[in-house]
Amino acid sequence: MDKSNEFKKKVWCGCLFSYLITFVVSTTKYYPMQEKVQSPKKLTIDSIPEPDNLEDVVFSLMVNPNLSTINYFNDFSEDVITPERLESDNPDESGIFELEATGQSLAITTHAVHHHLEDDPKTATEILISRAARKMLCFGAQPVAVSAFLYHIDFADPNGHSIAKGSKQGLENACSHFNLKITDRKIRFDHFKGHGPVPPTIIVSMMGFIQSKECLTTGTFSQKGNNIFMIGRSADDIGASEYLEFYHGISDSPLPAFDILTEVRIQEVLRVLHQKRLINSANPVGKGGLFFTLLRAAFPNNLGFDITTDAEIRRDAFLFGESMGRIVVDVNPEMEDEFVDVLTEMKVPFFALGHVTRGEIRIDDISFGYTDKMSSGY
Repeated sequence: MDKSNEFKKKVWCGCLFSYLITFVVSTTKYYPMQEKVQSPKKLTIDSIPEPDNLEDVVFSLMVNPNLSTINYFNDFSEDVITPERLESDNPDESGIFELEATGQSLAITTHAVHHHLEDDPKTATEILISRAARKMLCFGAQPVAVSAFLYHIDFADPNGHSIAKGSKQGLENACSHFNLKITDRKIRFDHFKGHGPVPPTIIVSMMGFIQSKECLTTGTFSQKGNNIFMIGRSADDIGASEYLEFYHGISDSPLPAFDILTEVRIQEVLRVLHQKRLINSANPVGKGGLFFTLLRAAFPNNLGFDITTDAEIRRDAFLFGESMGRIVVDVNPEMEDEFVDVLTEMKVPFFALGHVTRGEIRIDDISFGYTDKMSSGY
């Protein structure tokens, strides 16, 4: 075959290949990686009936393992968790440890979320970072760095790109507001569905350091008579709460109320309170809402609490809602005036809840029993 015919053959093959590609592209249904985050859930608190009997809610939620004061991870080898072992279980969740070689104290905490990552990945990731930072700051540690791992992103789902992009934006925005360094970020795509439906999940690990051991603060009540305050503002909100899912059986709901600028202010006031040593304990309002945050603080020393709810907020939302930007602290009566002055000067809202008791739990002058009796209920 002469060179002329060989050249014509190559040109013809090239044209045929180009035609086939054009045909395939023009006739194939194409799904671009577009912005396709699902719309937020429309459920509102007004559509949820408020329970008449709070005691029924409390004891219904007490059997929820996510709200237990027991560290189940330490007890996987045990067949039965007994009330006797309950007293010896380590409730410390500070994540603080000391390097033997240098004596430097560090802190680490790990948090994950999957439930609402598909609905609003940016806000869900911001909430995740905020929770981790808030918890670390409560104990007196200064968060400095974050590592993030996003996995189970469906490679073939157009929504997968949006989840990854939104999570990235949320991570970067939260870290920018909180002055955190992102040390590592990874993503794992799923190329097939052979392992069954697994929701997209993001896990973050946060590292912090202890500037001064004198600023370290416990998460447990230690003295009867101390006054209990909530720093931050409550909201008529029960979105994405254990209460809504476990008691009402509703899992599809909006993310809890959240404002990242409020989180920044909460962090600032916590640093000042630690520096001035004005608080005895500090806990972020987390799983189970205010009631279970108080219970976790009271339980280790068999103390209790006597509190009054906010008349402007639904009682179930006030006690069991998981809106962000709230801290529970207890303060010695001698330090109360200075504590109030600091929050007033920094223009941070707070609410006087009540005081630490010898063991009884009272809400709005109604007794819910004693913490040592509640342990038997588990």
